[in-house]
Amino acid sequence: MKTLKFKLYNHKRNRFLKRVINAAGIIYNHAIALHKRYYRMWGKHLNCAKLQSHIAKRRKRNQFWQLVGSQSVQDICQRIEKAYQLFFKRSKKGVRPPGFKKVKKYKSFTLKLAGYKLLGGNRIKIGNRVYQYWKSREIDLTVKTLTIKRTPLGELFMVVVVDNCAEPEFEVKTGKIAGFDFGLKVFLTCSDGSTIESPQFLKQSINTIKKATRHHSKKLKGSSNRERARKNLVRKYEDISNQRSDWFWKLAHDLTNKFDVLCFETLNLKGMHRLWGRKISDLAFGEFLQILEWVAKKKHKLVVFIDRWYPSTKTCNHCGHILKELDLSIREWRCPSCQSVNGRDENAAKNILMVGASTVKLGNVRQSPTAITA
Repeated sequence: MKTLKFKLYNHKRNRFLKRVINAAGIIYNHAIALHKRYYRMWGKHLNCAKLQSHIAKRRKRNQFWQLVGSQSVQDICQRIEKAYQLFFKRSKKGVRPPGFKKVKKYKSFTLKLAGYKLLGGNRIKIGNRVYQYWKSREIDLTVKTLTIKRTPLGELFMVVVVDNCAEPEFEVKTGKIAGFDFGLKVFLTCSDGSTIESPQFLKQSINTIKKATRHHSKKLKGSSNRERARKNLVRKYEDISNQRSDWFWKLAHDLTNKFDVLCFETLNLKGMHRLWGRKISDLAFGEFLQILEWVAKKKHKLVVFIDRWYPSTKTCNHCGHILKELDLSIREWRCPSCQSVNGRDENAAKNILMVGASTVKLGNVRQSPTAITA
């Protein structure tokens, strides 16, 4: 599967799509209320099929609900069912059940097989209306689902999931492999000794964010000035997100151009966020890894993740000796076995490289002509 995202042109006919999203939000909250009421009365979980049949009967008597297609309603019920199943499986790990959402903040609705038609050029027909979008790439594969998403600024995006059946071949170009270790002071430390600093865009713009937040909080609730201040605050956050995303894409292309195989450690992002909070949100390790995997797959490169519990920092990369404890404040340590001095992050990167290289399984391998001549 592959996901493509396109922005819809701003037009007055977009009000209809926003009304559909609002109607989907009302249906979602109604379904959540039914789940809670059913559990209070019977002590059981409401079946997805029963919920779908109930909402289908309610839609016949409610014109506003009929704006949302039947397949979109089924998708809402299925997403609630998945959220409850995840809650039942992982309730001990702090996962909460799905709750109510403000209709104004409800984001999207999904169309699966019907309700839309891709026309020629940059036009799409949703229902009985035709919309235009910024066509940044061709949609030349089978469309599985189409989702209309609304941003906090009120802009609309079209997210298309297409079927990408062909398995990418791993292609040898540079013949190089590297291990990388994430850090708080240094964004990435490579096994070859090089480091990459993070710009920390949120930290750079924190004063601007605080000023915009103060302006928003001082405005009267429900007034047009407060809405204007809210949009200004959202734009500030969006600018930071766009800067960070642009930097991630450029870094991902640089790394995949240098190396064929990139090894990383599996991170416990929720635990890191509990410890360091805003710092982890600013570094956004998870977002970078998603972008890197996308770029690597497109360029036929390989991204390998090693086990989360492997002691990469406490293991000496020279002799394999493992320390019992290593405090976070210690940036360098001497191995008691071989007496070698190890830098914390560089040592971890070298260990990640060794473990990642040992677990690489090459399926379809293709060697490029440039690698052969080199």
